[in-house]
Parts: sequence; structure tokens; C-alpha cells
Amino acid sequence: MYELLKGVRVVEGAAFIAGPSCGLHMAQMGAEVIRFDQIGGGPDFRRWPLAPDGSSLYWEGLNKGKKSVAIDLSRPEGRELAVSLATAPGENAGLFLTNYPVRGFLSHEALKARRADIVTGRVMGWADGSPAVDYTVNAAVGVPMMTGPADDDRPVNHVLPAWDLLGGAYAAFVLVSALLRRRATGEGAEIRVPLSDLAATSLGHLGQVAEVLTGGDRPRMGNDLFGAFGRDFLCADGKRIIVVAITPRQWKGLVEVLGLAEPVAAIEAELGVRFAADEGARFRHRARLFPLFEAAIAARTVADLQPAFDAGGVTWGGYQSLAEAVANDARLFVGNPQFQTLDHPSGLTYPAAGPAATLAGEAREALRRAPRLGEHTDEVLTAVLGLDSGAIGALHDKGIVA
Repeated sequence: MYELLKGVRVVEGAAFIAGPSCGLHMAQMGAEVIRFDQIGGGPDFRRWPLAPDGSSLYWEGLNKGKKSVAIDLSRPEGRELAVSLATAPGENAGLFLTNYPVRGFLSHEALKARRADIVTGRVMGWADGSPAVDYTVNAAVGVPMMTGPADDDRPVNHVLPAWDLLGGAYAAFVLVSALLRRRATGEGAEIRVPLSDLAATSLGHLGQVAEVLTGGDRPRMGNDLFGAFGRDFLCADGKRIIVVAITPRQWKGLVEVLGLAEPVAAIEAELGVRFAADEGARFRHRARLFPLFEAAIAARTVADLQPAFDAGGVTWGGYQSLAEAVANDARLFVGNPQFQTLDHPSGLTYPAAGPAATLAGEAREALRRAPRLGEHTDEVLTAVLGLDSGAIGALHDKGIVA
């Protein structure tokens, strides 16, 4: 963890991935993130993957470093507490992160009536308020129709919730941006981050909207890299690797290491192209090039190729399962300083991920585990709302908090 946002308070009322990951990013940069949940847990409190005791490893991972308050949100008194937390005073407070509906007791209008300069970051499904999750948005924008084998027209759902993860990071960015503006102008803001708009604008930024407007849908092409040279190849030892050549240097190194300069030059002469100068030509004529590279790679083992590829500046990688990577890959997990071993609420002890960014030359602070549900209820009600022990005890007796 780092302390770039030390002193900033974010109140989070959110579930699933996008909202909680936004709060996680801010907590790992030093913000105080106070999460409120329904007593007994919200819709993601028992979400898979699960620990042996039934605890959610997912919830445990996304809520590291946060404080937890448990409130009965079905009752007016509980809702009043949630609103009071979101709108509590303080120059660096008044940031509220949520995926609750636009209308209701946590609407921006309701919160603004209590604190005029509040900044509300609201993660949504569709921009019009219709419900959606990452996977349904992904289906709507057509990505599953672009992926998968070239000879199969069934959609392929992606296992990585890309729009959720992008949504959390983007929401953190706009919350901090709005806070900077508020410091300069005193203005609050309601910021809506719909997954549908994230998906649509991202595909626009990548040129894919213009692509379909000018040339139609991109055909499926299996594991071939679009627009350049890249694919998976089978080695002599039965292991599969991915090789990518986008830049001229990458292409030159690959051709030289595999000893393919002459046959590649013959194809260039026949077709009137220069593959080193044009990555698009490598893609257009991949059907001519792939058999050369398949044969050259199939004749050698990964152990043979690795030192040669590395010395030649080839961009490549081996395929491995996540279990293999976690157990053996020093660049990703084993010995990676982004991970610190913690004792978690589930009772398990395992490495937990810190912030992906590294501040060069600055020491990382120790990570904090995820809270137990309601672990900080009394502490937060005292520190943020100024309630005394009698008032807090009365809330417990009535079942408003836990």
C-alpha cells in the first residue's frame, strides 16, 4: 500500500466487482474506505470462489484494507445511518461510491440535499438504468462473436470480467478527478460509470467501431493475432508457446533465430512485400508464413528455444495454468513484492495482492486484510458520526447495526 490518498475518506455501498474494485484501488493508495453492507452480508458476501469454511475468497480479495459497517438497510433508521455516513463532513470526505440504483434513498439528489458538495461515483449496467453485468454487456457489444475457432459460429464468453475491472479503475480515476475539482471550485458531482458505455467507448478508442462501419464485422480467426504476426505453436516436447512479432525488431529476431531468412525472402519476392516493414503484410499473408514457423518450432523443444529466443529479442511466452503460475512463476507470484502473506478472515493464510503500481524508490506499506463483516461498526459510528456508546448500544439493541 501507499499513502498518496492519505486523509481522503470514501464511503462505499457497492457489490460485485466494479464498485468494490474501485474502493480497493483507493484503499491501496491510502484512502480510508468505509464499506457498509446489509447485516448478514450483501449479494456478493458468499460469492465464489469459496474457502473450505464457506467464506468468499472473492469478497476477501476485493475488500482488503477497508473498514466494514453492518447495517439493516431495510429499515428507515438503517438507511439514515448509511446516508449520514456518505454525507459526513470533512474537506476530504463526502466521496460516495455505489452501484445502487439512480433513484432511491441513495440517489445523488438525496445525498446532495444533505451535503451540497458531495461527489457520487455510481457504477451502472446500462446507461439508461437497465440492469446488466459484465458478461451481458460483452455479449451486446459483439466481443464473444469475434473470439473462438474460425470454423465455429457459437459465441465464446470471456472468463475475465474486463468491463468490470476497467469500470473499477475508471471510477477511481474520475472520483479523484472530481475531488481535485472540488478542492478548486467547491463543486460536487454525480459521476455515472455505465459498463455499457465503458464497453462501447473502449471499442471506439481501439478503432473497432470505425472498422465495422467501413468493412463489416471482424471474422473469427482462432488464436491468430489480429493485424500482425502472432499465434500459438506446438514444440517438439509437446509444450505450446505463443510467439508475437509486431515491431520490425521482433520480426527480424524471430526469423533469424529460427533460420527462416531465405524462405521468408522467397515469399516476399513472390508477393512483392517486405514483412519487416509492414506488420499488416505479415497478417494478410499469415497462411503462407505460418507453415514455415510451425515446422521450425515443432523441431525444437522449449528448452532449446528459450535461450535463443531471449538472446534474439523474440517476444514469446509459454502457456501454463494459473496453479502452475502461482506455484512456480517468480515474475508473477513467487517472490513478487506486490504480494504479501496475510492471515485472512476465512482462517486461511495466503499471499494477498497489493497495488499493481509501484512508486519507484518508495517503500510499500504493509497490506491490511479484508475486514470481518461489521468489524468496524462501532469505531466508524463513533469517529465519523460522533455517536456515544449509549447511542451505539441502543442501535445494537434494536438490530439496526451489527
